[in-house]
This record gives sequence, C-alpha cells and structure tokens, in this order.
Amino acid sequence: MTRTPSSFNILLRRRSPKIIQNPNHQFRNIGNEGRHDHSQDKSRHSSEIVKEICGSIRSKPRWEDTLVSDFPGVSLLDSSFLNQVILYQNNVFLSIRLLYWLISTYGYSPAQSTCALIFNALVEDKAAKAVKSFLDYTKFVPEPAGLESYVRCLCESGMIKDALQVFDELKKTGACPLLETWNCILLASMKDGHTHIVWELYGEMIECGVVVDVDTVGYLIQTFCMEKNVLKGYELLRQVLDDGFVPHKVAFDKLIFELLLDKKYDRVSTLLHIMIAKGIDPDLYTYQQIIHGMCIRGMHDEGLQIFNDLKDRGYAPDKIMYTTMIDGLCKVGRLGEARILWFEMIQKGIEPNQYTYNALLNGIFKIGDIKDAQNLYKEMHGRGYAETLVAYNTMINGLCSLGRASEAFLLFKQMAQENVPRDVITYNSLIKGFCKEGKLDKALNLLHELVQQGLQPSSASYGFLINKFYKLGKMVEVKTLWNEMQVRGL
Repeated sequence: MTRTPSSFNILLRRRSPKIIQNPNHQFRNIGNEGRHDHSQDKSRHSSEIVKEICGSIRSKPRWEDTLVSDFPGVSLLDSSFLNQVILYQNNVFLSIRLLYWLISTYGYSPAQSTCALIFNALVEDKAAKAVKSFLDYTKFVPEPAGLESYVRCLCESGMIKDALQVFDELKKTGACPLLETWNCILLASMKDGHTHIVWELYGEMIECGVVVDVDTVGYLIQTFCMEKNVLKGYELLRQVLDDGFVPHKVAFDKLIFELLLDKKYDRVSTLLHIMIAKGIDPDLYTYQQIIHGMCIRGMHDEGLQIFNDLKDRGYAPDKIMYTTMIDGLCKVGRLGEARILWFEMIQKGIEPNQYTYNALLNGIFKIGDIKDAQNLYKEMHGRGYAETLVAYNTMINGLCSLGRASEAFLLFKQMAQENVPRDVITYNSLIKGFCKEGKLDKALNLLHELVQQGLQPSSASYGFLINKFYKLGKMVEVKTLWNEMQVRGL
C-alpha cells in the first residue's frame, strides 16, 4: 500500500472541515471554464483527463501546488467528475488526501456519493482507524448496510468498544442486523473477555427473532467455558448435537480443556468419541490441550503416556506440545525426563523457543542446580532469549528461592539498563526473597517502589512482609501494612 503522506496524517487530526466562504478565485474560474468553454478539451476524452490527474497525484509529492495549473478548465468540485477520479485512482488514502485538500482549501462540501465511495473502500481494506477518523472529519452518516460492514470491520480489528457503539447506532435506525454481524460482534466480545456483553447481545438476538447457527452456538459454549461454567457448555453442546447441528472444532477443544480442569474425565472421553463420530478428527492442538490440562491437574504420567502414544501412532509433536510437556515435568521436579524430551526435539530439528528455555530453566532451579541454571541462561543470551521479562522473572525467582536474593537484585537492576519492564511478579519474587533472608528494609523499599511505578500490588506483595513482621512480633508494621491492603481493596 502507498505510504500515507504526512499531510494526510495532519488532516486526519482535524475535527471538522475548514469551510472557506470565498474559495480561491482561480479554482472558481476553472469551474466556470468547465461549464462554458470546452475548446481546450474537445480532443481529449474525459477518461484520459481522469487518468492524467491520477498519474499526477501518484507521482508528485506536492501535487497540491500544481494540480490547478496542470489541468486548467477541469473542475474537481464537480462531484460526478471527482467520483470518477476516486474510482480510477483505486487508492483510498490518496483519494482521502485529495478530498481533504478540496475541503480545506476550497470549502468543498462532499456529496454523499463521494463519501460513500471512500467509506466503502476503507471498510473493504479493513482500515478501521482510518474509517473512524474519516467519519469524524466529514460527519458522513453511512446507510444501515454500511454501518453493518463497519461494525464487522471494527470487530475484526479488535476495536470492540467502537464496534459496540456503532452497533447501537445501527439498531437505533430500526434495522435488524444480519446474523453474520451478530456473530461477528459476539465473537469479538468473547475474545475480549466481555462475557456479560455476549449474553446481553444473545438476548437481543432472540428478541429480534434472529435464528442462530452453529457459529453462534460455538461462541456461547466457549463463553460458558470462560465463565468456568463448563457443564452448562457441555449440556448446550449435547442439545445442539441432538438437533443435528455440529459446532466447530474450537468449541470441542475448549470444552475438553475445561472439563479436564474440572476433573470430568469421563466427559472428555465422550467428547473425543463424539468428535470422531461427527467427522471432526482430534488434531495435535486437541491433544496439546489434553496434555496441558493433565499437567495442570498433576496428571503428568497420563500426559506423558498420551504424548508417547501420539508419537507411536505417527503424529509429529510440534514445538508447543514439546514445551507443554517439558514445562509440566519441570514443575514437579522431573528434570531428567524433561531433558530427554529437550534433546529429542532438538534431534528432530525443532529449535527451542524462549518458553521452552524458561520451562527448562525453572526445572533446573527446582532441583537447586544454580551452576547449570547460569549456564543455560548464558546459552539463552546467545540465542537472544535472555533479555525478556519471562526470562528475568524465571532467573530472579529461581535465585531468590535458593537464598540468592542479592544476585537476583543485580538482575533486577540490569532490567532497567536493558529497558525490560518489570511487573508485579518481578517485585513479588524479590520481596519474598529478601523476606526469606530477613532483609525486611529492602523488601519494604521494593513494595513502595512497586506502588510508585504505578503497578497494582497483589495480596502476596503484602503477605510476605506481614508474615515476617508478625513472626518477629512487630505488630505496628503488621497493622500498617494490613490497613494499606484494605485501602487498596486487597
């Protein structure tokens, strides 16, 4: 796409067009010449002129300075002619620049048809932010069908707040949105974690008499899962299956994972059989979800058994699945088995990523091998994985857990030098480490710094200190910290 000129960016920031009461005399005369004197253009077809104007706009960085003199007798204030230029240009951002120039320089009031051309082109290009700026600048009000397209464009761009506002405007016109639009905004709301909005929208769909489809049902099932109401989601799935509808695979995968976390293992098996019976073959992602869920539930042997069975059946586990299994084994101190998988994936040509490295690093700290952890961290540096928040947090937490808070604090200061942002996990690891070593002044200073940095402390941020002060009988400090927690709503 052609790079947006700087002048276009400036124009986009304007809240409303600058209307000039007395347009430039030269341009007004050109309009008159276009109406009264056609002698210069008798031999030139209108489409050729349009082509030349578009060529000039494309090739000249400052075409605004010469366009009038280059094309005497042509009036771009004629909406019909301007629309031809916009259509031939086939570059919506150059067309916006042209339109804004006409508005700001000559007081041009664009026709609805001209605004619609640009609006539709922007929506088609999924340029949601540019559409929003265009509507703010021109005050153009699209037709209901255009608003629907705009809602879908905003949803696909992740601008859910704006999408909901436009969707409300659309409903106020009295139009009933298409099912495609309902589904699009349901999906965007669900992805953004606004489950309450999903249910509100679904209620409105029913009131409008909109007949839902398998996409709608899939989003509702996933919403139940997000709200940890997995049995409701499971019941809804069985209901629609009885009605002859089969939701998409993503709904099955989400249900399987949440059922595992809810220890409903019999239903997981049932779902896998249903998937196969309905022609939805469980793939690596499905099994990755199962293995991940089992590791979270502490069923590492079962997860490893499924992992090995997959390889025996000809599946080729990917980097994510290897990382999931390595991480699960490392968290319970089974470093030897994790290392076997580590070298196995490398032998298969699968390079570990930052998450794989951090999983193994965490496992090494679990068994207290600081030297091995430092060697792996050096290797991570060589691969560019060490200077990340996850890597720093893993190292800091690992060192603090082994009574090396001072070394961890050096890494903490290094984060600032490397412009790596710290989070609450970073601070909490150090606060816990210094409390463990009895260095309460340092721990307290870190808590104050955490707050000063604008981060929201957690209960753990205070808990480590309160516990230590309480054991030392320092009740004044305990009460002070406790009251501060209450003020923060913790």
